[in-house]
Amino acid sequence: MNFLSLALLVLLSCSKSHSVAPVTPPPSDTTVATSNTLPAQYGTPFTGVPDPRDVTIYQVNMRAFSNTHDLQGVINRLDSIKALGVNVIYLMPVYPVGVYKSINSPYCIRSLDSVGTEFGTLTDLRNLVDGAHSRNMAVILDWVVNQTSWDHPWITQHPNWYVQNASGVIQALPGYTDVAALNFANDSMRSAMIFAMKSWVYRANIDGFRCDYADNPPIDFWQQTIDTLRNISSHQLLLLAEGTRSANYGAGFDYNFGFTFYGNLLPIIQGSSVTLIDNANTSEFVGATGTQAIVRYLTNHDVDGSDGAPVTRLGGIPAANAAFVVVAYMKGVPFVYNGTEEAFPTAIVFPFTTVTINWGINPGVTAFYKQVIAFRDSSVAIRRGTLVSYDNNDVCAFTRTTGDSSVLVLVNMRDTTISYPVPAALQNTSWTDAFAGTAVTVGTQVSLTPYQYMVLTH
Repeated sequence: MNFLSLALLVLLSCSKSHSVAPVTPPPSDTTVATSNTLPAQYGTPFTGVPDPRDVTIYQVNMRAFSNTHDLQGVINRLDSIKALGVNVIYLMPVYPVGVYKSINSPYCIRSLDSVGTEFGTLTDLRNLVDGAHSRNMAVILDWVVNQTSWDHPWITQHPNWYVQNASGVIQALPGYTDVAALNFANDSMRSAMIFAMKSWVYRANIDGFRCDYADNPPIDFWQQTIDTLRNISSHQLLLLAEGTRSANYGAGFDYNFGFTFYGNLLPIIQGSSVTLIDNANTSEFVGATGTQAIVRYLTNHDVDGSDGAPVTRLGGIPAANAAFVVVAYMKGVPFVYNGTEEAFPTAIVFPFTTVTINWGINPGVTAFYKQVIAFRDSSVAIRRGTLVSYDNNDVCAFTRTTGDSSVLVLVNMRDTTISYPVPAALQNTSWTDAFAGTAVTVGTQVSLTPYQYMVLTH
C-alpha cells in the first residue's frame, strides 16, 4: 500500500474518531493455528522456487482480475499466467477486510490467519498454490504488518499491542483512519505477527511474502522476522520489501521496490535524460549483495489507480513496450501488474471494485510480453550478467555479459527517430538479433525509429 497515493481517499472517506466498536469474530478456518501450535504442513514444499536473480513476478489484484473477483478466478487463468513466462505469482491480500470504520481496503485486515469470504476459502487458496506449483510457479502472499482493522480481535484482546496516546487511546496509522497502528515496541505483538506469517507457510504451502510499507517497522523487527522465516528449512522463501531502505537488504530481504526507477520513467519519456536510469541503478542497489536486487515495474496496484495504466500514462503501446524492455533487461527483476500484458487502458482505482480487466483486447502486446520474458528466461547474461551502461540523453543502451555470452540492448526512449553514436567499445562488432535470428553488424551509428528496441546477442 502506497501511503501517499491513498491518504487523501482515506481522509475524505473516514471518521477521525478512534473509538472502538464491539468486535464480531472474523471468519475463520478450522485449521487456523493456535498461539502455541503451528499448523501441519499442507502439501509438499515446492522445490522449484527460482533463484532470486531469475524471478519474473506477476501481481494479481483479485478484485479486478476476473468476473468472480476471487481466488477461483485466478485458478481459472493459471495457464494464461504461466504462458507469459512468469515464475512467481504475487497475490494481493487474501484476508478478511474490516467493517468498522472501513473504506473497503484489502489492506485493512480483520484476521491475519484466515481467508476472506469475498475471495474464497482456504481450500481455494491451497488449490491455487497447488495449481501454480504444478506449473512450476511460486506463490507469495501480500503481508500487512503495520496495522489492523479497528474490528480485529487484537483491538480488545491486546490493546497494548497498538500505538496509544497518553490517555491510552489506540491511534490510527498516520494518514489513515481506517486502520489502527501496531506497536513494534511490544514483543508479544511481534511474536504474534511473526507466528502468523510462519503459519501461512505451513497452512497453504506458500513461497514467501511481499511486505507492505516495509520501511515503517524498525529494522530489527525485520531481522527477527526474516531470521525466523529463513529457519524453515523445508522452504526456500522469497521476501520482497515494499520499501527503499538499504537496511532492508541487511535484514535479509531479497528485494526492495524500484520507486526511483518508476518515478523517472515518465520524465524520461517526456524528454528528461535517459541517464536518470543510471542514477536509479546506483541509488537503488546500495546495500544489495549476492542475489539481492530491485523489483522494477511499469505499474502496480497503488500507482495504476493514481497515475493511470502504463499505456495511457506513457503515451501509447510503443512507449510502454519500450519501457518494459528496459524493466525486463537492464537491472533487477521485472514485475508485471495484471492487465499490463494486455495494454489494458483503464486505471484500476482503489478499492479496486469498479473495474474488471478485459482479457484478450491486445493480443499483439501479450505476444510481445511473452517474447521479452522468454528471452530473459533463456539468457543467463540478462539475468545475471555484468551490466555496462552506454546510455545517452535519448537512448537506453547497455550490455549484460557473463562468461563468453553477451547481450547488447538499445532502446529509443523518444517518439522521434534517433541516430545513436555507438561507443568505441561497441563499434564494428557482429551480433545476432535475439528475436529475428538475423546477423547484425553494429557500426559507428545506429538509427532507431520512435521507441524502437534492439536486442542483440553473441
